[in-house]
Amino acid sequence: MGRNILVIEDEPNISEAIGFILSRDGWRVATHANGVDAADAVRSRRPDLVILDVMLPGRSGYDILKELRADAGTADLPVLMLTARGQAKDREMAATAGASRFMTKPFSNAEVLEAVRDLVRE
Repeated sequence: MGRNILVIEDEPNISEAIGFILSRDGWRVATHANGVDAADAVRSRRPDLVILDVMLPGRSGYDILKELRADAGTADLPVLMLTARGQAKDREMAATAGASRFMTKPFSNAEVLEAVRDLVRE
């Protein structure tokens, strides 16, 4: 498996922080900030893992993930969902949509690295 990650997050400071953490660990990181064409960005970039924010401009991360799971080319792609809301119903919605892992903001650098490493090993 490669070392390419696509971070779909509309908060520049979060995208930059995640990109920095993962780049230091040897990952090639691309970012995307718009929910409307996020699924197209995943299909065109073909990452090994996606970090997907729940609340994006134009379309929710849940809807994007459902689209990815319905597409044979991306159905098995590991997806780490990020959200500022960590209620039980948010976790349930992420699981129902097909998230591989769910993480609430704020998160530590170590949490992100551990989740990414675990998801590419599985």
